[in-house]
Amino acid sequence: MNDVKAASELELRIERLIAAPPEQVYAYWTDPGLVVKWFGPEGYDIPESAFDVRVGGAWTATMRRPDGTRATVSGTYRTLEPPRRVAFTWAWVDDKGSRGHETTVSVTCETAPGGTRMTLVQREFETQERRDQHNTGWSSSFKKLDRMPASAGKV
Repeated sequence: MNDVKAASELELRIERLIAAPPEQVYAYWTDPGLVVKWFGPEGYDIPESAFDVRVGGAWTATMRRPDGTRATVSGTYRTLEPPRRVAFTWAWVDDKGSRGHETTVSVTCETAPGGTRMTLVQREFETQERRDQHNTGWSSSFKKLDRMPASAGKV
């Protein structure tokens, strides 16, 4: 189940039911070995990444597109409240290593019938077009997350 809403022109909100308990879903976001298995749209992989999973810790992930080109994104963890909430900053990194416009991402995990209601809110986009591009990317990534084995995030 995927429920996408725009709370404002520059905010993205996606709700999804994940067939796993909140502890597992939280691990999908915070265990570096699990993040790289689903992060990025379908057809993309993550050949390079670093995750310092602590408040104030930096993270970076390089996504490789099907055509072999790469895109890098990075940020800083702002909130880690296992197993219910993780928040971090997000900015694309250009070829010279400079970070672009920064948004904030917050993910909450709540127990729901059938698993966990995961809600992603990403704020402060520069344009509606950028918001819509992220909607496409996250929605595709979450299809990969849906296919994660139930045992993958057991803690």
